[in-house]
Amino acid sequence: MKNQNDNNPRRKFLKNIALGTAAISSGPYIMASSYKQQFPLSRSYETNIFSIDDQIQIGLIGAGIQGTFDTLTALKVEGVKLVAVCDLYTGRLDRAKEVWGNDIFVTRDYRELLHRKDVDAVIIATPDHWHKRIILDSLKAGKAVYCEKPMVHNAVEGHEIIEAQRDTGLVCQIGSQGMSSLGNEKAKELYESGAIGEIVLLDFFNDRYSAEGAWEYPIPPDANPNTVDFDTFLGSAPTVPYDNTRFFRWRNYRDYGTGVAGDLFVHAFSTLNYVISSHGPNRAMATGGLRYWKDGRDVPDVSITLYDYPKTDTHAAFNASFRVNFIAGSGGGGGFRLTGTEGSMEVGQNSVKLSRSKLGMEPGGYSMTPFTDTTKEKIREYYASQHLESRKSELTTGETTWEAPSDYKGGHYDHFHNFFQAIRGEFTIIENPTFGLRAAGAALLANESYYQQQPVKWDPEGMKLV
Repeated sequence: MKNQNDNNPRRKFLKNIALGTAAISSGPYIMASSYKQQFPLSRSYETNIFSIDDQIQIGLIGAGIQGTFDTLTALKVEGVKLVAVCDLYTGRLDRAKEVWGNDIFVTRDYRELLHRKDVDAVIIATPDHWHKRIILDSLKAGKAVYCEKPMVHNAVEGHEIIEAQRDTGLVCQIGSQGMSSLGNEKAKELYESGAIGEIVLLDFFNDRYSAEGAWEYPIPPDANPNTVDFDTFLGSAPTVPYDNTRFFRWRNYRDYGTGVAGDLFVHAFSTLNYVISSHGPNRAMATGGLRYWKDGRDVPDVSITLYDYPKTDTHAAFNASFRVNFIAGSGGGGGFRLTGTEGSMEVGQNSVKLSRSKLGMEPGGYSMTPFTDTTKEKIREYYASQHLESRKSELTTGETTWEAPSDYKGGHYDHFHNFFQAIRGEFTIIENPTFGLRAAGAALLANESYYQQQPVKWDPEGMKLV
């Protein structure tokens, strides 16, 4: 008969240690009352030589900041070639030829790119309100899709994308750059081994202190109605007069972007849901405001959202705290920390730090102060009789850090490597449209709650607002 405790994360962790296994580290795991250790993270890549016929040829739709970074990273993967670029600003098309050669095809109409038979896959890095339409058109045209996060501008759009990918059977990966990182993989391994016990809390924060970090992107001096196709940019959004600021700083507007939730929260949800194998929260409550960047934007620059996660087969019920501040006088910084009943993990793309402490089971001096010496002795005898010290001594304590080497290619590279491996039939996509909607839907609850000025509920299984 199977032991009912076999699936208890804490017991798995302690069992691994008792057996002397390396299941939770890449080297010996030395137990002590207090210690600090460091282990390397590593990944091996196969070196392949691809002929011209074997190359995966890609097209970029949206050659702005992130689209350019995506393409530069994608081209580091062997057997990949860029053949076409689309953007609504001619200056970016000129830049594409400077960077990638005059022989690439350029256009301001993404449909022309999709009609090309030499394009096998597309990178979609447009404003959020265009994601759904271009994903659907790309799948219909027979192209594999890598779409920047968030997958959707609003959660309702997601189910149509899931259905389209299912019907076509084509590869469709959502681009949260850190998803495939060594840090995420190690964090998932540690969590599933029971290293932090039962999860209690997730803390995520991102502080920024620069104009660029607050989406005050530069506007080129030659931007005008002749060089920018503003009407196409608007798409399904409300009609407004030509405005360079809206085009080049679109993240600042609800009509085209999804605020800090869609830009930053969604990365954390991708990591969180992956590490603990969760489908997401069921309730959110947001607050915040526009405190500093009063430049015409209609999204907050300070956002704080609290989430409730229900109990599932893979985690206990817990809470998550997400915070972003675009005017952090301290200079900026960020963090992602999972806290459990027996430890915590600070997770980054290139590192994971695990900290574990012994739980103080006996009353300390503070609580014993009002008692006589006789009473204190009887209290100590009582606690000893409950064998509470045995549980205390059973716990392992200390701090262990896993770090990627200096030559690690990074989570962004890994994510594209996995995408192209999937196209070749050698990998199964993790951040598929269903995963993408669960991450985006959870993140966008922050906007729903903020603008409604009340808590909102979410169905993590059905992936819809309640």
